[in-house]
Formats: sequence, structure tokens, C-alpha cells
Amino acid sequence: MALQASLDRLLDSPGVTGVALVDAVTGLTYGAAGDLAEAGDGPEASQLAALIAERLGAAGAEGELESVVTTSTTRLQVLFAVPRPAGDPLLLTAGLDRDRANMALALRSLGDRAREVLA
Repeated sequence: MALQASLDRLLDSPGVTGVALVDAVTGLTYGAAGDLAEAGDGPEASQLAALIAERLGAAGAEGELESVVTTSTTRLQVLFAVPRPAGDPLLLTAGLDRDRANMALALRSLGDRAREVLA
């Protein structure tokens, strides 16, 4: 219940149309709120994050993947890695309406609230 309430609160961020919390390794969706099609597909999100992290590592980047932002003319898709003290990391994936969202503000808000999802 607390997870669902946290996900529902994420919809208060400007322009956010859907969110989901996904296991970064398996793609299993633990919870979602809003427009599920806008939130993104769990297995697809985990595969994308793994591919990007792999390519960053091959390019010499250090550290863990923090976030990924994909833009189109009408939408933004954001993936945030949410580390856990024990176990595999999670991904918070969010779909945003580009006309209603301020990307910088939305990224900051979602990043701050991503930590609250596990609290």
C-alpha cells in the first residue's frame, strides 16, 4: 500500500503521465500508477538500462548508471536507477508529456521522489 501511495504521488510532478517501479535485472514490475502505456514496459526498461550501462562501461565510464532520458517530439521517457541496500537495483520509469513538463524540473522532482519510493 505504501508503494502504491508513493507511485501515485509521483503523478503530481508536472507533466508526468505514468510511472512504474521495475526490477532492474528481471524486468518484473512491482507497481505502477497513471497511464501504464506511458510508464513503459518493465522488461524493455531493464534491457535498455543494462545495454546502456554496458556501453558506458565499455567506453570507460566509471560508477553506476544513474538515469536515462529519451526524448521525442511529444514525449519524454525517464529511467532512474534506485539502489537498494540489499538486492538488485530497481528502476523507476516515468513517461512525461513534453508540452506540460519542464524537463529539468521534472528530472529533479522525480529524482528526489525516487528515493522516497523505497522509504
